[in-house]
Amino acid sequence: HLSPFWISGQDYTGRTALDASMAFARIVQSLVTWTVASFYGSLVSVSMAFSIIRRGPRAFFSYKVRQDRPKCLDDPALGTHGYVRLKSSGLRFHYVAAGERDKPLMLCLHGFPECWYSWRHQLNEFRDSYRVVAPDLRGYGETESPQPFGYCGWPNFTMSHLTTDVRELVEALGYSSCTLVAHDWGGIVAWPFAIDNPEFVDKLINMNCPHPGVFWKYMRSHPSQLLLSWYMFVFQLPWLPELLLRSFDFQAIQGSLRGKVMGCKRSGAITDEDLEGFKYSFGHPGTNPSAAINYYRDLFKTSPPRSYKNTKVTCPTLMIWGDQDGALEVGLTEGTDKFVPDFTLKMVPGASHWVQQDQPDVVNGIMKDWLKNKGA
Repeated sequence: HLSPFWISGQDYTGRTALDASMAFARIVQSLVTWTVASFYGSLVSVSMAFSIIRRGPRAFFSYKVRQDRPKCLDDPALGTHGYVRLKSSGLRFHYVAAGERDKPLMLCLHGFPECWYSWRHQLNEFRDSYRVVAPDLRGYGETESPQPFGYCGWPNFTMSHLTTDVRELVEALGYSSCTLVAHDWGGIVAWPFAIDNPEFVDKLINMNCPHPGVFWKYMRSHPSQLLLSWYMFVFQLPWLPELLLRSFDFQAIQGSLRGKVMGCKRSGAITDEDLEGFKYSFGHPGTNPSAAINYYRDLFKTSPPRSYKNTKVTCPTLMIWGDQDGALEVGLTEGTDKFVPDFTLKMVPGASHWVQQDQPDVVNGIMKDWLKNKGA
């Protein structure tokens, strides 16, 4: 039996040393991750315990199962609901589409803890020029989640799975390429998708989501960003994040979208009915709240993280950034042009992380002007 490295003993020895180095790096990364996760997890547990004492265990553990869609999710002005089943995974994806089928595709990918509805302002605004499609991502809303449910399901949320979903979704919708619009976790998927599948992306618009080649380097050198990313570490733990998400009838969703630190800055940006729409995506029968958290779990289990040193996003790219983001520092926008030759950055002063919901008129105007300048 010949070793695959039979060409020279030196090659084999070098590869063995590399494998050992990578194994050691994985061990160190796991130890650091779990140490930090356990620290933040203990703080969250103490906070939860005080909440139970103050408001009672019944209120803490109770959440409403939402049988029917809120009316806002069935607003015909936003488009029509549809479903497609993808080839590789067999999962049925839910989406809402607006605009004629003969128009170019604008595909909008949402973040956490959201659903297709976070693109309601863009569905209505761009339907005259595009076939605008906003799907629920894998495991979110009415899109199916792969088995098994719970913590053990994290291997089904690798970046390879998520980018394959996007590629097959474009094809299932009857297109060969799209203008890809993304925010938050949708943006985390959009960056490598645009790098590895350039033929599928005519233009990229990414909102409040840093390029991964910038993010990991920035977080290592900026402790303040590491502190802001505490939740990413807590999400590595089993069962605790799910308990936190469901507590007080999904209060975490309300805190994210309307809270003082993270929430939208514009009064009325997220109405009570809007909030019910987002809670429905996590609280309707058959949903798997672990799915959204498993995106984060897999992200930290990829070791070593992918290097983007020699990669480029070749399509024209627009980054829109709300400068009052409570989770991501503005400094994360710096250096993106090293990875994206045709790069435009537009700040939205006073807007939160949820920039396309917080300042929809401003964001839509920026998108329109940029698309017009890029020949769309």
